[in-house]
Amino acid sequence: MDVQYHEEYVKNSRGVQLFTCRWLPLSSPKALVFLCHGYGMECSNFMKGVGEKLARHGYAVFGIDYEGHGRSMGARCYIKRFDNIVHDCSNHFKSICAQEEYREHRRFLYGESMGGAVALLTHKKDPSFWHGAVLVAPMCKISEKVKPHPIVISMLTQVEDVIPKWKIVPTKDVINAAFKDPTKREEIRCNKLIYQQKPRLKTALEMLRTSMDLEDSLNEVTLPFFVLHGEADTVTDPEVSRALYQRASSADKTMKLYPGMWHGLTAGEPDDNIEVVFSDIISWLDRHVDAPLVPPSAKAVVAVTVQKKPPKARSRMRYLCGLKGRSLCHHSST
Repeated sequence: MDVQYHEEYVKNSRGVQLFTCRWLPLSSPKALVFLCHGYGMECSNFMKGVGEKLARHGYAVFGIDYEGHGRSMGARCYIKRFDNIVHDCSNHFKSICAQEEYREHRRFLYGESMGGAVALLTHKKDPSFWHGAVLVAPMCKISEKVKPHPIVISMLTQVEDVIPKWKIVPTKDVINAAFKDPTKREEIRCNKLIYQQKPRLKTALEMLRTSMDLEDSLNEVTLPFFVLHGEADTVTDPEVSRALYQRASSADKTMKLYPGMWHGLTAGEPDDNIEVVFSDIISWLDRHVDAPLVPPSAKAVVAVTVQKKPPKARSRMRYLCGLKGRSLCHHSST
């Protein structure tokens, strides 16, 4: 095998044991990539494909299962405070960056779905620390199609501290909606580390509040990023990525939309589609490993747009905890 894989448990500041893993190339890595998985997901199995693919192309890849997720300790998929996830990721990722063998390497965040929100908030904790981010169908804004009425939010907020862990939030089958390939979909469903029950009340409200707060501060995103989204995604609306692209202050930003593709771009599409997505991700990373660092205040001077005819749209379903060939937009200061 041309990739080294390691697992380790670490203890967070609240005394909870968290599962971590890493995929390393056999030679010195080009750069460091830190994985932020989605809601209910985990790193060792579900994101194995991402870790192995990037490591085979020369990147050191590091993952962590959030508290209550995957192989980490804690109440299953209970998010008491979203900030706890961000704090745990930031602390663990920075502890790796501080190791002598990695101090001089560039540092990239990688987030899928809810992990996109985790990655953006990790960046906002220390905007100058990170050299870029790859965001796959990120949860960083509530689509107007699924935004709950303020009265509903108010009613749920009044009881969230009384029944915070109750699994009462209605939701569709997100796995059915997220992963197009039937075989891959069933493999994901059989992964017992993935949470597949109704969201807990507190968890749903924390995700909702986080998305709304991010939406109000997208202009504070300053790092270079590549945001990817399937145009047929019914879990997180592609308009979310468009809003991030349009409102972020980053001088170097790229958006790519994939006609006909669903939410699970790296794990749920047919193999040919997945190869296209990874080729785009690796090409973006490769360009930014040795590229001159762009000051956040620099003005974008290049804009390129390529669009192809979109396929027939799938019907959009309503989610609270799954907030809800290719067009390309790119801005760069070079």
